[in-house]
Amino acid sequence: MSVILTVRQLTAQIRQAVESGFPYVWVQGEATNVSRPASGHIYFSLKDENAQLQAVWFKGNQREQETFDPLTGEVFENGPRRSLAGTLRNGQQVICAGRLTVYAPRGGYQLVVDLVQESGEGQLHLALEALRRKLDAKGYFRLERKRPLPEHPQRVAVITAPRGAAIRDFLRLSGERGTGSCIRIHPVPVQGDEAPQKIVEAIAAENRENWAQVLVLIRGGGSLQDLWAFNDEHVADAIYASSIPVLAGIGHEVDTSIADMVADLRAATPSHAAQLLWPERQWYMQLVDDLENRCMTAANQQLGKCDQQLTGLLRALRWLSPQRGLARMEERFENLLHRLAVAQERRFSREDATLSRLDAAVRRHIAGNRLELQLAGLEALRLRLEQNQTFLTEQKGQELIRSENRLQTGFTRHLDALAHDLERAGLKLAALNPDAPLQRGYACALTADGHFIRSIREIEPGMQLLVQIRDGRIETQVTAVHASGD
Repeated sequence: MSVILTVRQLTAQIRQAVESGFPYVWVQGEATNVSRPASGHIYFSLKDENAQLQAVWFKGNQREQETFDPLTGEVFENGPRRSLAGTLRNGQQVICAGRLTVYAPRGGYQLVVDLVQESGEGQLHLALEALRRKLDAKGYFRLERKRPLPEHPQRVAVITAPRGAAIRDFLRLSGERGTGSCIRIHPVPVQGDEAPQKIVEAIAAENRENWAQVLVLIRGGGSLQDLWAFNDEHVADAIYASSIPVLAGIGHEVDTSIADMVADLRAATPSHAAQLLWPERQWYMQLVDDLENRCMTAANQQLGKCDQQLTGLLRALRWLSPQRGLARMEERFENLLHRLAVAQERRFSREDATLSRLDAAVRRHIAGNRLELQLAGLEALRLRLEQNQTFLTEQKGQELIRSENRLQTGFTRHLDALAHDLERAGLKLAALNPDAPLQRGYACALTADGHFIRSIREIEPGMQLLVQIRDGRIETQVTAVHASGD
């Protein structure tokens, strides 16, 4: 038996069938009848040549920015992008994602929109994602294959449009940085159908000539379509095959092209590319000041060490000098003279005291002629004493002269021995001088930090060495190590 349904019941069943049969759909078409009432919702229609679909984009589903690509689901690495909620217009080709439902008051179905993406840009995103996955599988993005840029390059080839803002910004900054480099501009179109082929030809030409130390690929900002030449597979192949390191600065900081990912280094902007190549000149000035301070400190330290050594040598020389030795001998001679004078004075005093005692004894015990005879004898004794005293004085003087001669002879021999020892030490020092073999044509090897190499066990292939020769040093790199007899 047929069941008679009310309009509400039939509409509810249709709604259930539509929503269960199309839980989530992507629809492409042209936006028309775009309306933005005060409620904040956006009402529009999607149409193509043969059909039309009503759509509503509720305010709660609208976002000022999108953090991921609605087509691929990929989260934007460079930050969120602006949503179409504020720029959707009539005639715009878009892709809408949402769910179908039935609007009962009007008896029609409509698309409740969650996401809106420009149709052309969406296709480009799909193509870009497919190419990115393909090149990633081929290893184009591997970090281990990327080469470091040369420090302070002197020869730079820039591949870009010759009259764009990108090259002006690059040249302006390069003029303010570095110490002066040669920049050669290779003009190419950076937008349009012929741009990829011209870019590939420019990279190949620079590699054939092999003049540049680094290739710089730059372009100003623009839409995805404007930057599409740098998402070309042939351009990626040329960058990957380049024997010269490539620095890419395409678009703004939020733009990331395939060329950026394949290049050895990515710059956020063309201006940033110049900043990556050369440091500010203030940096050079600071480096020179730092090196000057370090040289002055090292020189002062070395002069201080030399001054200490010189002071020690002067003290030793003064102690060993002939003048100091003669002064010591004179001091000793004066001491001996003083001791001799004291001893002589004491002996004379003792003899005089003895004579006085004898004289007194004679005067007390002898009288008359006997006393006269004794006095005569005493006088004779006194004369003999004076003669003995004179002889003793002459003998001591001769001994003093002989002592002085012996001292001078010994001092001369000591000086000769010291001079001989000094000469032998000088010969030994000259024989041990490490620069002497270098003057004869030999060489010695040192490590990068200045240590002498005495065995092949201290080195290995790839090490940086310094070879010291007679008139300078040579920087070299070890390619192989062979033991004696190999």
